[in-house]
Amino acid sequence: MILTLTPNPAWDITLHTSSVTPGGSHRVPPGTARAGGKGINVARVLHDRRTDAVATLPVGGATGDLITADLSRSGLNFTASGIAGESRRTVAVVDDSTGQTTIFNESGPPMEPGEVDNLLACAADAAANAHLVVGSGSLPPGCPDDFYAHLVQIAHDRHLPCLIDASGSALLRAAEAGADLVKPNAAEAVAATGAADPFAGASDLLARGAARVLLSDGERGMFDLVAGEPTLHGTPGRVLSGNATGAGDAAVAAAATALTSGDDRDALVIRATAWSAAAVTMPAAGDLPDDPDAWIDSVRLTTHHGRPD
Repeated sequence: MILTLTPNPAWDITLHTSSVTPGGSHRVPPGTARAGGKGINVARVLHDRRTDAVATLPVGGATGDLITADLSRSGLNFTASGIAGESRRTVAVVDDSTGQTTIFNESGPPMEPGEVDNLLACAADAAANAHLVVGSGSLPPGCPDDFYAHLVQIAHDRHLPCLIDASGSALLRAAEAGADLVKPNAAEAVAATGAADPFAGASDLLARGAARVLLSDGERGMFDLVAGEPTLHGTPGRVLSGNATGAGDAAVAAAATALTSGDDRDALVIRATAWSAAAVTMPAAGDLPDDPDAWIDSVRLTTHHGRPD
């Protein structure tokens, strides 16, 4: 079983429009609304690929009720920790004419220290039956930046690998705690470390203690960096257009699947690149086409013994 932890889940609303005019009024077709947040999206992808997954999350208020009801309807296994605040909402607006997505994220309800402790305890209990732990997404107000570092420790205390998809100081603390894989995108790697470019940022994360960095860079694909080893680069091999909101979550799900299956580095990068690209073609985050592995044949894998261009 793969355990995912989403400290800042959301009720995700996705709308599609033929074009976006700033300041204008738009009539759009019916959108989609469902439980979201990066860890939930990862669990949803795993569930759809018939991989056993459990999503752990805090919920509160009427929006929290919507989230748990949707997870139940979807057949996703989950454990929820109650909070006093109202769970947040997000809105993604996809401009079908350009393929660009504009996202509005509520910051999330403040969490009290006791609520943070309860959520980590909930994750620790669920980890007893896990083979791998994933921590993914933003931290709500009140959640300390070492939250994911504690999750890494929970996983390692149980001899489990831990994957972290985070940003800012939370990403740095997870790397320093020895996360087995961190998955920033190019902008996050630069912003968190203050490095001059994404590859310098990835090197900084490795130096801080992360065992591996899976760096996503949009249409350029995925870069897999391990200290002392060549850098692997997977490119999709197809022109992509659509909603990129869930691409990173699909990559994390692919990486988790590959690690629990004992796949080598090449196979992990190829699958992560393929699933990430396939996710862009879907209307909502957390979805993949019926056969995302069909994208594997189009992925091009290259090896860099020095710095990638």
